[in-house]
Amino acid sequence: VLQGYAAEMDNPLMAHLISPELQNKKDILFGNMEEIYHFHNRIFLRELENYVEYPELVGRCFLDQMEDFQIYEKYCQNKPRSESLWRQFSDSVFFQECQRKLDHKLSLDSYLLKPVQRITKYQLLLKEMLKYSKNCEGAEDLQEALTSILGILKAVNDSMHQIAITGYDGNLNELGKLLMQGSFNVWTDHKKGHSKVKDLARFKPMQRHLFLHEKAVLFCKKREENGEGYEKAPSYSYKHSLNMAAVGITENVKGDAKKFEIWYNAREEVYIIQAPTPEVKATWVNEIRKVLT
Repeated sequence: VLQGYAAEMDNPLMAHLISPELQNKKDILFGNMEEIYHFHNRIFLRELENYVEYPELVGRCFLDQMEDFQIYEKYCQNKPRSESLWRQFSDSVFFQECQRKLDHKLSLDSYLLKPVQRITKYQLLLKEMLKYSKNCEGAEDLQEALTSILGILKAVNDSMHQIAITGYDGNLNELGKLLMQGSFNVWTDHKKGHSKVKDLARFKPMQRHLFLHEKAVLFCKKREENGEGYEKAPSYSYKHSLNMAAVGITENVKGDAKKFEIWYNAREEVYIIQAPTPEVKATWVNEIRKVLT
């Protein structure tokens, strides 16, 4: 892909086949695929080869390189832009010509999906290895490697949602690390509000997608997906946020194991939040507690 497509975009002999709108868009189309390739070719593959005789110790190899795996997050974050560009130009003569020369059965987009599939495959491989390495040396490293890869997958998944937030004025990066994101039923109960508002609020929940950052929690409304592929990915319109410095939490709400409360400014605003399951609630309450302490 890097030689047969990406490099060809810079080939003067192919220039006449590339439409002007596609020129200088190489970085958008391929993201940091080259970086991923070099990481595997120069670093990770060589490291792996040291473990050919000791496969059960391969967990160590993953752990040593774990920081480098974050290049996948960058690739996945760029993927929606790449896909939308591909859809505009998928029938371009340039791409057809590259595909013909390479004698590929599949078009470029199938190959651009490979890094996304690769990062999800690692956890399956590690799980399998763990299954057969229960009591041997290296099992702990394998477990830790699996946990770390799952952490990276979660970060990739969370960031894919985060880049779909629209209408937020500030810079999301200033809110600190994104810890959790998910969909909830939310009821509001505001002291200042008109009593009518309070009564209505009690009955009908709002559907909100919450993003918990270290410094703030964002409430967004999920907009329905349309389009195909990555354009199907939902987008979230920003509604409001609460600064974690002024947030309090009530972990249990009478009568419902899935509900908890987030309150603001000494209960001036109260948000009753209902998670899809008690387990999801527990995870969120734990994370919020960590931030608050």
